[in-house]
Amino acid sequence: MAHLLHVDSSIRGEHSISRRLTARAAARWRAAHPDGTVTYRDLGRQPLPHLDEDGGLARMVPVEQHTPAQRASWKLTERLVDEVKRATTVLLGLPLYNYGVPSSVKTWVDHLIAPGIAYDPQTGAGLLGDREFIVLASRGGGYGPGTPREGWDHAEPWLPHGISRTGLQPRFIAAELTLAPVTPAMAELVPLHEESLAAAERAIDELWVPARAAA
Repeated sequence: MAHLLHVDSSIRGEHSISRRLTARAAARWRAAHPDGTVTYRDLGRQPLPHLDEDGGLARMVPVEQHTPAQRASWKLTERLVDEVKRATTVLLGLPLYNYGVPSSVKTWVDHLIAPGIAYDPQTGAGLLGDREFIVLASRGGGYGPGTPREGWDHAEPWLPHGISRTGLQPRFIAAELTLAPVTPAMAELVPLHEESLAAAERAIDELWVPARAAA
């Protein structure tokens, strides 16, 4: 059965563009998979614990030798990896904060880099690659070729590398210049923002064919 793992990470609540995009995508996915099921995780409102010494050592020490603290960290990692394993589609909202990924997303990725359950430590083969991974990114500015801050987006280039050990391969859909409508100095860029957002929404609408249309 089709199963969606929907992950949000924005800390901007109802003002979040990435949440708006993931909500649109999740609704589209449900329309295409009326019998499908959904797991939702909100990293922005309920962040995961960063890997500390116990969490790090839990990946290096045999499970039977875990201390209680290491065992607790590993159990959480197992739960997070299992959420991905049960999904046929993973949907991640990825805002750009201070030119990088939210720390909550970095923590989520750190938990997923788990030997034996997310990748084979002997061969290096990823164990999570046989599923769709859609990343809906939002950026307050513009960082494309020829812009003043070209190359300052360190989120989209990092994620494929950060998650690569698991076999997951993200497909990005992005909306840029999201701060233009609320930043007077960016007022002239509002049309470009609207164009970027509309393009992202069109791309989302083309991801899955609603069940009725496919019949």
